[in-house]
Amino acid sequence: MTAPAVDDLIDRLHEEATADRPDEETPDVGIVMGSDSDLETMMTGGRRRGAYDAFVDELGFAEQTDYENPPAERFTFETYVTSAHRTPDLMTAYAETAEDRGLEIIIAGAGGKSADLPNMTASIAYPLPVIGVPVQEKSVDSVIGMPTGAPLVAVDAGKSFNAALSAAQILARRHDEVRERLVDYHEGLRESVGSVSRELHDEGTPAFRDRRGDQ
Repeated sequence: MTAPAVDDLIDRLHEEATADRPDEETPDVGIVMGSDSDLETMMTGGRRRGAYDAFVDELGFAEQTDYENPPAERFTFETYVTSAHRTPDLMTAYAETAEDRGLEIIIAGAGGKSADLPNMTASIAYPLPVIGVPVQEKSVDSVIGMPTGAPLVAVDAGKSFNAALSAAQILARRHDEVRERLVDYHEGLRESVGSVSRELHDEGTPAFRDRRGDQ
């Protein structure tokens, strides 16, 4: 039995790995997940903001959907579903070609008790850094349970937003522009806390709580 879509993606990944394109034209971060049911957690996070929000809204990255025609933004990410259990050949091809395709970091998320995608991706893509995202609480032990000598950095369950920030921190060691964007984001957080603290103190708890309740 053949799977044309899987075969096409595998061929495409290997072709891209031999394209020898400039770094500024290739995705900097790869985001993979075990199922499209993980998309809400991995990308937008639902009520909790996700990796897409961090990259696009806070850091000015763009999603690259065409390897041959990158967006105008200098820093980009790409998104794939590469199931460790249903498409192990696609997962392997993705991890094996990631560095040659220009990726500097991979964010890998998976759910369920057997959340093997981050672990397997990290093993195959080594020494490329991989940040694991347990999609659910029950996935944490599976994602972080790597043996000594097989490193995998991981965030808490569902926090793909933090995974994106961590990926940007790695990029920032080479790219001053990304570092500046991270600093600006952090300063915005500091100012937000300071403003809330001042308002709470100056207005008093009852007035502050009543006003905030109207928002």
